[in-house]
Amino acid sequence: MAFCIITDSASDIPQSVIKEYNLHVIPTPVVIDEKDYFDGDTIFPDEFYRIQKEGKAEIKTYHISQYMFYEHFLEFAKRGDEVLYICFSTGIAGTFQAANLAKADVLDEYPDFKITIIDSKCASVGFGLVVYKLLQMQKNGAPKDLIIEAAQYFCDHMEHAVTVGTLEYLLRGGRLSRSSAAIGTVLDIKPIIIVSEEGRLESVEKIRGWKRAMKRCVEMVKEKGSGIERQIVGVCYAADPNDTLPVEQLLTEELHVKGILKAQVGCAIGAHIGPQILGIAFQDAMDERFEQYLDV
Repeated sequence: MAFCIITDSASDIPQSVIKEYNLHVIPTPVVIDEKDYFDGDTIFPDEFYRIQKEGKAEIKTYHISQYMFYEHFLEFAKRGDEVLYICFSTGIAGTFQAANLAKADVLDEYPDFKITIIDSKCASVGFGLVVYKLLQMQKNGAPKDLIIEAAQYFCDHMEHAVTVGTLEYLLRGGRLSRSSAAIGTVLDIKPIIIVSEEGRLESVEKIRGWKRAMKRCVEMVKEKGSGIERQIVGVCYAADPNDTLPVEQLLTEELHVKGILKAQVGCAIGAHIGPQILGIAFQDAMDERFEQYLDV
């Protein structure tokens, strides 16, 4: 029996990590012109952003369904494996509820199946970073119970600082009024977005200009982060990997972070935010009990 850490594709965890750890990632659905695709399985970010930029297709998303979860969980139950699933924030999608309904279905057939489902209350590389740290802990010999405890701790203490290049997609998704979007576009206003304690996206500041907004995100890392020089932080982009280069330089040269986990935002979030995104994920607290398994 194996102890398996799994996640969903809204974590935007890099393909290099998926391959290195043979990580099971449940794909998030995206609908393009009424045809279903699955993020990281039947469609990948580069193709998705090309379609989005063309502006001709109707794009929608929906959360992973109860039945989809059932099919994925059943594989582990049949093998007798134990699962720790870190899922997309329930404040943004209905993933957590659907996963728990599927868990109940699988337990009806396999009552000895052990699965822990954690609502990350994080988005994108925020919980991708959590998963990455847990995989490192497991590789370095951390006991199962400590890994599960660390999962909740990392999620509880993960901060996000995000900005976007255009307000168009926030307007389309109903997160911004038409008048605010029009004024913001004229004035080149970029929102600074966080993920609240309830796991919801929340705009907390308005900054003029993309470069200033990026710099403000780095300042938030300095203000809220704990022991940043000992942290691997997450950085994410959408269509263009070069969008994050100035931020990576600031994080490395000014804040002296231990490392950077760079990730491309996939369809689940990109559909609602657009092709130009800068996001940073970092911890506001650290615990030596967990960190000792990350310094090996």
